[in-house]
Amino acid sequence: MILSDFHMHTKYCDGSNTVEEMVKAAVGKGMTAMGFSGHSYAPYDTDCCMSPEGTLQYRREVERYKELCEGIIKVCCGIEQDIYAPAPQQQYDYVIGSVHYIGGLEDPLPVDYKPEILKRLADERFGGDIYALCGAYFEAVSQVVERTGCDIIGHFDLVSKFNEGDRLFDSSKARYVKAWQDAADKLLKTGALFEINTGAMSRGYRSGPYPSDEMIKYISERGGRFVLSSDAHSADGIMYGFTAQEKRLSEMGILLVDFSEFLEGKAL
Repeated sequence: MILSDFHMHTKYCDGSNTVEEMVKAAVGKGMTAMGFSGHSYAPYDTDCCMSPEGTLQYRREVERYKELCEGIIKVCCGIEQDIYAPAPQQQYDYVIGSVHYIGGLEDPLPVDYKPEILKRLADERFGGDIYALCGAYFEAVSQVVERTGCDIIGHFDLVSKFNEGDRLFDSSKARYVKAWQDAADKLLKTGALFEINTGAMSRGYRSGPYPSDEMIKYISERGGRFVLSSDAHSADGIMYGFTAQEKRLSEMGILLVDFSEFLEGKAL
């Protein structure tokens, strides 16, 4: 049974709880390890990301709780590094690499903010062709390890956040499938872990985790490895759905990496 979670956010970015509140909740759940992964500073997203000053405060506070919680719960200080964000100035225990925007620094376009914004982007920037937008998204995702040096590939198919029941696009369409398979094939060569993320489930957007089961099977069959995380933005989201997902993934033949052990091996 997994009793750790390494993707969570606090009030330093777009989370609703403090570091202390998140730690107390994790201890209350009987967890053995936890990792904070604040959104890296990005000048194009000051609402959701940490400020430069906030990043320093975040690091100091998480490091303080590492010491305070020694012998109680292992606390790690990570970062969720957006693909276009400036490179971190300091080392972190681990990095989650994510794509929340496409278009680059010159014209950053959000893919996970609101469904109507995603549709408008497809209409205004891609001539109404949402599959071209998805292709641009997965092309960016294919570069996330190269650009961020991440240990974990965050929410691989984030562009499908609002696509429950294929309400925005047909996820079985050949163009969409080719786009994500090409990205997966490139990322598989890096050896980075793929995240199975229950965050959109806890917030009511999806009935299943990122990535889709079809993607999970494809990646697993080609040697990809997975870590389970909640992408918690509140204390009650920590380890959301983990017990059910562990059982379901085991039945699918998917083995999950214990990220605590992974970090110990990385440190050697």
